[in-house]
Amino acid sequence: MLIYPAIDLLDGKVVRLRQGDPRQRSVFSDDPVATARHWLDRGAEWLHLVSLDGTFGAANRNMAILEKVAQLDVHVQFTGGLRDMAALQSAIDAGASRLVIGTMAVRDPAAAAEAIGRFGAETVAVALDAKEGKVATHGWSELSQQTPVELGKRLRELGATQALYTDISRDGGLAGVNIADTVALAQSTGLRVIASGGISTLSDISKLARSGGVAGAIIGMALYQKTFSLEDALSAARGA
Repeated sequence: MLIYPAIDLLDGKVVRLRQGDPRQRSVFSDDPVATARHWLDRGAEWLHLVSLDGTFGAANRNMAILEKVAQLDVHVQFTGGLRDMAALQSAIDAGASRLVIGTMAVRDPAAAAEAIGRFGAETVAVALDAKEGKVATHGWSELSQQTPVELGKRLRELGATQALYTDISRDGGLAGVNIADTVALAQSTGLRVIASGGISTLSDISKLARSGGVAGAIIGMALYQKTFSLEDALSAARGA
């Protein structure tokens, strides 16, 4: 199981938000590239880079940051504001190894299928973020009428093979990852699911790794608050 240290970008800084709320932010660095180097030096092979400015529809320079991070010889999974083909192409051109689409996948599954066809199923993942049992979009501010499983099955039929799953109620609060729903989503849809939101202990990581249905885990607050080290997270993911 892969571990993805998260680097969330807002106003050029590395932040963590509680349940996606920009009013509940913690700032950890004003140098995203240095943060990326820090995780790379500790064994990261992938980084999860989030343009929160893009998510909230604000102008930003995060493509330039993506380009600098991608030059560090690390795979970058990039998301935030990727709502049309031009934005996806810009992220690929800047060096992203994988793109994560959320709002686009919910509003226009056919466009999501086109993106998967154009860039590849290994390159485009879909975000299935749950709030009150429904998939949330637009920076988690709007709710769709579909459950993660319903949308996941539809997107799987359209060619998707990878998904991110976040239980929004647990994100950024070290409340513990929703293992049951994460595993159920993987088993119900056949998607390779990356867990996100709430991972707070090495036990969370070990349980996900042993589930057999989870492909990866994104870790943010626990690493930034030094609840455990990245080295220990990587060991737990390997079953060591």
